[in-house]
Amino acid sequence: MHTSANRLNVLFLCTHNAARSIMAEALLNHMGHDRFKAYSAGSSPRDNQQPHPFGLQVLERAGVSTAGLRSKSWDEFSQPDAPHLDLVITVCDNAKGEMCPIWPGHPATAHWGYADPSAGRAPDDTQREAFRQTMHQMRQRLEMLVSLPEDKLRKAVLQSTARDLAAR
Repeated sequence: MHTSANRLNVLFLCTHNAARSIMAEALLNHMGHDRFKAYSAGSSPRDNQQPHPFGLQVLERAGVSTAGLRSKSWDEFSQPDAPHLDLVITVCDNAKGEMCPIWPGHPATAHWGYADPSAGRAPDDTQREAFRQTMHQMRQRLEMLVSLPEDKLRKAVLQSTARDLAAR
């Protein structure tokens, strides 16, 4: 049994924190049981940014809770009272190239790129399917993460473990 003391805190980053990072947060919290606690943030969320409604719909249809999800700036996680982060994962190529804050505790980092399901002006059904496909891709990678043995999640090896999953 895991306690909050040995649970891994994972932060998913994207530019606006409206689609991919929000979906990854919800999925890992759903799948990670008591081994993981996920958060998400954006490097530059728009004023009054909200989670994308199609992202919330596909999560809910998959039985994943969307309670409490909100768009927020990554600045929240560089504050003294922020949760200690063990792993920071960028999920969009824009955020990968941005200068991230210096995270307290120097967490492991990785980039797991996903295409933006909200890009373009496709019909609703097409865009909803893009969100569903993105969720499926994330779920596959997160299933590998949550099934890793404890020794692959220790701080000394977490960096290479997370980066190895990006290649899958």
